[in-house]
Amino acid sequence: MNLQAFTQARGVSGNEGAAREVILKAVQDHIDEHIVDALGNLICHKRPRRPAPEGGRAPRIMLAAHMDEIGLIVTGINSDGSLSFGKVGGIDDRVLVSKQVLVGESAVPGVIGYPPIHLIPRSERDRAPDMTKAVIDIGATDKAGAEKLASPGDYVTFRGEWAELDPTGQRTVMAKALDDRAGCAVLAELLQGDYAVDLYAVFTAQEEVGTRGARVAAARIAPDLAIALEGTICDDLPRLPEDDTSPVTRLGDGPAITFMDRSFIADRRLLNLLLRVAEAKGIPHQFKSAVAGGTDSGAIHVTGGGVPSITVAVPTRYIHAPISMLSLKDLDHTVQLVQAALYALEGGLPS
Repeated sequence: MNLQAFTQARGVSGNEGAAREVILKAVQDHIDEHIVDALGNLICHKRPRRPAPEGGRAPRIMLAAHMDEIGLIVTGINSDGSLSFGKVGGIDDRVLVSKQVLVGESAVPGVIGYPPIHLIPRSERDRAPDMTKAVIDIGATDKAGAEKLASPGDYVTFRGEWAELDPTGQRTVMAKALDDRAGCAVLAELLQGDYAVDLYAVFTAQEEVGTRGARVAAARIAPDLAIALEGTICDDLPRLPEDDTSPVTRLGDGPAITFMDRSFIADRRLLNLLLRVAEAKGIPHQFKSAVAGGTDSGAIHVTGGGVPSITVAVPTRYIHAPISMLSLKDLDHTVQLVQAALYALEGGLPS
């Protein structure tokens, strides 16, 4: 499994090159050809390895997992040597304070600086931090010193080293960029199988800023159907007694099948097929119980004349934050579920 290497590669939306190189190295022996398109998508093609059942046409299937991660971008260099910055992707200001970052191609270490609590008026301490007051501190003491290390337009990634935790046998890991390097790892594993389908595995660019890569890749491929592979909301931590709502997903309960989010409604035929193969194979699975967020399926399903699409995701705690957590058991079960679906789709999408 390539997940650790994938998470440690740096690839904020619009600057996925380093992540793309790591992913291509992992999959190149299992594909027939690949291209990198104008938007930076890595499109891998694996031709059918067996004839389609009953001599039919092998369906053209697009599997999509986005390479890009949330991050920051340098917007200016200040007279005191600090860096002003903007957000790339959806990030809650409350998770940014005092986080370690790496700036630019040289990975200059820094920290997001914010006034200490001693200097924050009591009337403001219960509010979300005002990130207009925050800067990135790279240790420079003046503008000239900072300009030797960074420039406006430099991308900034969070520093989130890989760690393995196993207090309950869940094979839990934490790292940066699990959304969506988890999906990328699932897709890389799936490429090792042989199928009677015309498979296009797309590691998409710029999902976090509007599912842009998936849209242009789907237009190029014109698939018969598509499955997006994601890391999704997991909020199963202990709750207050008065909060009796169910978690969106639970760690360890298997891949989360999305029937609807803000960007698309899942194709019912694909939904039923996934449920059927999961039951037949005894693969743990769950539904994403909140109609929230959006995925590459949202862009793919409205491409051309329309593409039947669905999203299957690995439950991930603390997504869209500098560090996240997931269970490798869920990751393995996601591979098993989607692989079983690919075999079931060799004759095409059931009516």
